[in-house]
Amino acid sequence: MAVNAIEVENLTKFFGEFCAVDHINFGVRQGEIFGFLGANGAGKSTTIRMLCGLLQSTQGTARVGGFDINSQPEKVKETIGYMSQKFSLYEDLTVDENINFYGKVYGLSNGELAERKRWVLEMANLKGRQKSITGTLSGGWKQRLALGCAVLHRPRIVFLDEPTSGVDPLMRRRFWELINDLSADGITVLVTTHYLEEAEYCNDIILINAGKIIAGGSPKQLKEEHIKTPILEVQCSNVIDALALLEEQAWVIETSVFGTYMHVSVSDEKKARRDIRRILNQRDIQVDNIERITPSLEDVFIFLLDQEAKRAA
Repeated sequence: MAVNAIEVENLTKFFGEFCAVDHINFGVRQGEIFGFLGANGAGKSTTIRMLCGLLQSTQGTARVGGFDINSQPEKVKETIGYMSQKFSLYEDLTVDENINFYGKVYGLSNGELAERKRWVLEMANLKGRQKSITGTLSGGWKQRLALGCAVLHRPRIVFLDEPTSGVDPLMRRRFWELINDLSADGITVLVTTHYLEEAEYCNDIILINAGKIIAGGSPKQLKEEHIKTPILEVQCSNVIDALALLEEQAWVIETSVFGTYMHVSVSDEKKARRDIRRILNQRDIQVDNIERITPSLEDVFIFLLDQEAKRAA
């Protein structure tokens, strides 16, 4: 039986009396893209820092690449690549100098470094810009360079903590193409993000809230297991007032706002279509379109957060 690249067992972290990560368990298969999702402050970065051997756990442990994060943190660090949430390269150095620095840190020979440098420059589309000061690069190019430096030494496991934060949508898509390339080469990628639409690119994901895992599985599994009722996307003239009106209706299970649209989970689709128009039109709210949609992971996450809130009440 294949051994997981990452195995987490009751991992817990307290800061004083505050529990940032609360007895979490999960495994990550070799070569898969594994999403670790949640809002800011949910416990993602703390978990990543423990798995990278940068932070001692309070209780529980994990094995990364076969090494225990608490008793063998240096071995863990030698095994992995890590790209932190905050841009970690030296902005006052050139592109070339940053690559050289990280290559030496990883102990690459001159020949290995020259080969890997060519790969990074091609991957990051920075050929001809080796002498550019890193701080002058756009956010997307910085992130690609940071990814290249994180995998210079060809690690089998890579941790990416909010790698596309602050990057425009087009560059985010290109960045995920690079992540897919890493996975295709057999590299395990654990990525944290609060962009739930990015989780569609992952093989498996877990959702974390307030330090606790609230769900896990493939994107398809999560949608099928947790969203059983129809979801209608409603486009109308006054979303906030419309939302308040619909939340009062007994047949409305869940509501959420997505820009100028509402997602409304209902018990009876035919009745809901008729009554939504009637109720909103009575309040002079124009309904432009009502359409049944496939639930998104954001719908799943909102539903699960609501269930958690109800249990806590």
